[in-house]
Amino acid sequence: MSNRDRSKTEQLEFESKLKSLGDTIRNLANARQGESLALLSLLRMLEGLHQEIRDSLFQDSLPDNRQALYSLLKDIETSGGWPYIHRMKLRALLSNFQDLSDEDMGAMFTTLSPVAPVDETID
Repeated sequence: MSNRDRSKTEQLEFESKLKSLGDTIRNLANARQGESLALLSLLRMLEGLHQEIRDSLFQDSLPDNRQALYSLLKDIETSGGWPYIHRMKLRALLSNFQDLSDEDMGAMFTTLSPVAPVDETID
């Protein structure tokens, strides 16, 4: 088997495993439909994996010559852009509570224990 054939076979195997992983995650999420804490946990794990892969393996694999950089940028442009995990804004989350009065909303938040500050501008 030539190097080119081996590389193509490895790429197809990688894509198959990636699709299977995506299906598994989708099935896991669907099984927890309506369970906001479980789904939030899943989103946090995915975000953590994204950051871990980006900051280590991906950074280390970046091209070190012009041709490879061009190839990477061309792929990014033609295959859907840069991967990004979009965070929901706090206002969008709170829009589910439009029918609550300001008093009810304040009472709900005073019963919560303190958490890390929320950055509403992440987007």
